Amino acid sequence: MVQVRLWGSLAGFTDGQTHVEIEAANLRELLNGLARDYPGLKPQLDRGVSVSIDGRIYNDSWFTPITPSSEVVLLRRLKGG
Repeated sequence: MVQVRLWGSLAGFTDGQTHVEIEAANLRELLNGLARDYPGLKPQLDRGVSVSIDGRIYNDSWFTPITPSSEVVLLRRLKGG
């Protein structure tokens, strides 16, 4: 299981939980598991989110590996220019 910290207002989509656990080996499995276990979060996931894994931000790198010891933070999509 991977522990995921929900940053900011994203916790509002998981009944106020700021940390959740999901069985996942990569970023795609993580997002699919979050959508399955927390349906209120799915619209936000569909709009796009950023995920920090061990301090590095990922947006669409679906097969990025995640281990149970990884530090994972789910954020609203980070945009920059």
